[in-house]
Amino acid sequence: MTALKKEITRDDIMPVEDYARIRKEHKTQLVALKKPRRVSVGPFATFYFENYATMWAQIHEMLYIEGGGEEQITDELTAYNPLIPNGSELVATLMLEIDDPVRRDYTLRQLGHIEEAVYLQINDEKIYATAEQEVERTTPDGKTSSIHFLHFPLSEAQKRDFKISSSPIILGIEHANYGHMAMLGAATREALAEDFD
Repeated sequence: MTALKKEITRDDIMPVEDYARIRKEHKTQLVALKKPRRVSVGPFATFYFENYATMWAQIHEMLYIEGGGEEQITDELTAYNPLIPNGSELVATLMLEIDDPVRRDYTLRQLGHIEEAVYLQINDEKIYATAEQEVERTTPDGKTSSIHFLHFPLSEAQKRDFKISSSPIILGIEHANYGHMAMLGAATREALAEDFD
């Protein structure tokens, strides 16, 4: 049911003390929800496909950890509502996950503007990601951020093909310094298809 909701409102926000009571159980449920929505591409790029439920959880976690009150609620809604799919798109958080800080710094300096090289391919058609524009994710010296927020807008025909099991779907990155791809499995396709109207 919540997968089809496209906006979190103030009425959807639980009091922090109520969330604290369900937090442990909710996090367990969220792990199961997120598992098919997670796709690794290459050695250290991981896509986490978002929806209403993942963003609801993110907002509540931020409020629980930071305790910023009503003003923080407004800020979190503003920050995270754009990451809920609108029914004609998929939305993903791309994380470049490199544990070693020296290697991470070096690698991120090789991957400037990587967000412009991300695509979803349905059959033979590539859909390039559109990055959130609230902050420039590559510094003037070419170092990219380790986190990117990406939208994949799909046409009605592309959404239909996405749901057809015989249509191959590839998630890829074609950056000069990071060329990798992954085929979406059946569980991932089924989970992500719920994001469409």
